[in-house]
Formats: sequence, structure tokens, C-alpha cells
Amino acid sequence: MIKLQVIGHLGKDCLTNVVSGKNVINFSVAHSEKFKDNMGNQKERTTWVECAYWTDRTAIAPYLKKGQLVYVEGTPDVKAYSKNDGTAGASLNLRVLNIQLLGSANRPEGQSGSYADQSSIQGADIPVSAQVAETADDLPF
Repeated sequence: MIKLQVIGHLGKDCLTNVVSGKNVINFSVAHSEKFKDNMGNQKERTTWVECAYWTDRTAIAPYLKKGQLVYVEGTPDVKAYSKNDGTAGASLNLRVLNIQLLGSANRPEGQSGSYADQSSIQGADIPVSAQVAETADDLPF
């Protein structure tokens, strides 16, 4: 099995559909990477990953909004196609097995975690990082 892990921002709000009686959440994730070219110039490359999350647990869908930082993992697939100008193109697709909300520009720093973490602190004034720090004090080292 090949497994792909991606951390990036959602390019647009997700779409939830029912296909052959099964729920699917579709969204796209952009992963940007900075690097220096041969001449030493700073460059940035963005890779888009089209994601399909086949699940009965669609309660995460309202949180999958444009700009949301997510971690997704699953099995990848590359599809070739012809562009309008006749040149060849390819798209990177991912059948999502796991997704975690990491944060976004709209969320205060320190409030990140998986979807389950966010729903459990909804309405609380304590950021996740403060909750983690409290449990870290119990460690023996």
C-alpha cells in the first residue's frame, strides 16, 4: 500500500455528496513549499491535492472551509488528462483515510488539533495548548 500524507490549506469550502448511497466529502488541499533554485533565488511551489473522504461521519464538513489548515493521509492516485490547449496535464488525487484540523488564519493560535479535539472544547475559553500543558506536568521526567 502506498500512503500519502499532506499538510496544507483548503482551497475552497468542501462539498458533501451522496454517491451510490454513500457519503463523500470532496475538497482540495494546497501544499506550498519554499526553496532556492540553482541561481540562489527564493522560489515557491504549490502542489494541489484533490481529496475524497468516503465516510458516514460527515459532521466534520462544516469545519472544512477555505483557508483551514489540515493534515490528511490516504492512498494517492495520479490521473492524466488533456488541457484545453492540447498539452498533457496530471492531477494528484487522494482517497482520504484520516483527517485532522490543524488551525487556520481565522482561529487564534494554540487552538488546533483533530476534529474530535475541536468539538470537545467548543464553547470553552481554554485553548488546547493550555489543556496539554496541564497534563504534561504529570510526566515523570
